[in-house]
Amino acid sequence: MTSSTISYKNHRFPPQIIARAVWLYFRFPLSLRLVEEMLLERGIVVSYETIRRWGRKFGAAYVKQLPRKKPSRKDIWHLDEVVISIGGRKHWLWRAVDQDGYVLDEIVQTRRDTKAAKRLLVRLLKKQGLSPKRIVTEKLRSYGAAKRDVMPGVEHRSHKGLNNRAENSHVPLRKRERMMQGFRSVGGLQRFISVFSAVRNLFVAPHQRHSAPAIHIHRIRAMAQWKAVTAAIA
Repeated sequence: MTSSTISYKNHRFPPQIIARAVWLYFRFPLSLRLVEEMLLERGIVVSYETIRRWGRKFGAAYVKQLPRKKPSRKDIWHLDEVVISIGGRKHWLWRAVDQDGYVLDEIVQTRRDTKAAKRLLVRLLKKQGLSPKRIVTEKLRSYGAAKRDVMPGVEHRSHKGLNNRAENSHVPLRKRERMMQGFRSVGGLQRFISVFSAVRNLFVAPHQRHSAPAIHIHRIRAMAQWKAVTAAIA
């Protein structure tokens, strides 16, 4: 594992503190002010606005260096969408996770129709580089129409009870939405989820690893990887 080349030039706080603040904010359901308070308890005096700027600047930089899960033709894509209110208007967060609960991609759109579903599938194919074994969705007909255009040879199962994995993936974001008292812009939501989901992908163990020792080992390895990527090794 190689060290990060992220530059912390002109920042008076060391990389370890910046990386920890960003980790706390994106990993746990904490507000910026609560992260500020947790750092203060350790004798680190930094404003929540500074933490916000760190999250915006370094969060995206960290994500670019985090390794992605290697795609496989045996993968099963679970697709779902959830409504998010921004400025009093409804928007839809379209998300795809695989059989392990790993977030593959997500996109905020103003539509909940075939065009929006097709955009998600096209993005997924481009990012993954290959088609899955199967896609699983709820009964929204837009998925079937989009699938026929984008990947006609892929099996499609449409059933409310089969798609709990995708629906469950919305829960952590809902907790953050309440803590943050909503999102102020589409761009802000898209930037946040790109970092939030990548950090969650790294630290949350796959669904098949249920034993406590396996989960502990996964978290230890994830933390070591995070420190290497952020150049925050003590």
